[in-house]
Amino acid sequence: MDGAAAAADEKKKHAYSLWGVPPKDVTIRLKKLIDGLRSEFGGPEFQPHVTVVGAVHLTEQDALSRFNSACEGLKPYAAAVDRVAQLPFELGCEFVINLPRQVVEASSHCGGHFGYKRSTRK
Repeated sequence: MDGAAAAADEKKKHAYSLWGVPPKDVTIRLKKLIDGLRSEFGGPEFQPHVTVVGAVHLTEQDALSRFNSACEGLKPYAAAVDRVAQLPFELGCEFVINLPRQVVEASSHCGGHFGYKRSTRK
């Protein structure tokens, strides 16, 4: 890749989101549960996670810089399942409702660093 192409590639924006991934033992348990539900009801395969910041369009360098900045002052937190809900559309996406104070604070902290604008949909 020549210098001009490399510079243009550095300025190209991609969609990034920030996920909280549970510890390995919890991930294994959740993956078994997800795989069982998917085999019974269908649906996509995905890694168990909590979305901390939804999709934002940034350059790779900007995303890395904002991620490193967001990590400063952020501490691990415990999360627990409150209830399970389903989106009313064709993907039938299952998700966990989980809004303890620490989860909301971590999302707000990181979202501020990424310039994330929350949806106002209800």
